[in-house]
Amino acid sequence: MPYDPPPELAALSLPELAEAVASRKLPPLEQWNPAEQGESHMRIATDGRWFHEGGEITRPAMVRAFASLLLRDDTGRHWLVTPSQKLSIEVEDAAFVATDMVEKQGALAFRLNTDDLVLAGPENPLRATGDPDVPAIYLAVRHGCEARLNRSTYAQLADHALAHGGDWTVESQGARFSLIPQ
Repeated sequence: MPYDPPPELAALSLPELAEAVASRKLPPLEQWNPAEQGESHMRIATDGRWFHEGGEITRPAMVRAFASLLLRDDTGRHWLVTPSQKLSIEVEDAAFVATDMVEKQGALAFRLNTDDLVLAGPENPLRATGDPDVPAIYLAVRHGCEARLNRSTYAQLADHALAHGGDWTVESQGARFSLIPQ
């Protein structure tokens, strides 16, 4: 079955963005409690590329499929979860990379390197880490996993913050987020 990526963020209205987010069918990881644990021999690099036993996974459909099985536990460890197995996966920074951002009717929408769409807000907060000179901005995605904003997406968010008051905060779906690391 061919994969049709979602349209560009700027072309979508807020209701269309919300529908695209809601229509994404994901496995029910929270319902699975597999007895078998092991190592996946997989790694997600800081730039969002996926590797298995040292070789890069270059098929986007495989990356999207594996990404739908990701969770991060309370200790910060990442796992690939299926009904029968829970396999650890090395994640150098964040499991996802945010590659684009747009503001629509009071909501900030982000596209990830997996073509997932995420609306920042109370359920998907933004957080700033690092230091004021070199901040890193992360977006909560799902199951404890986060996306780090790449440089151009951070620049889009910074421009948005400066255009809306200049206090280095942004609002999305009624939630307010500081872009200054605490």
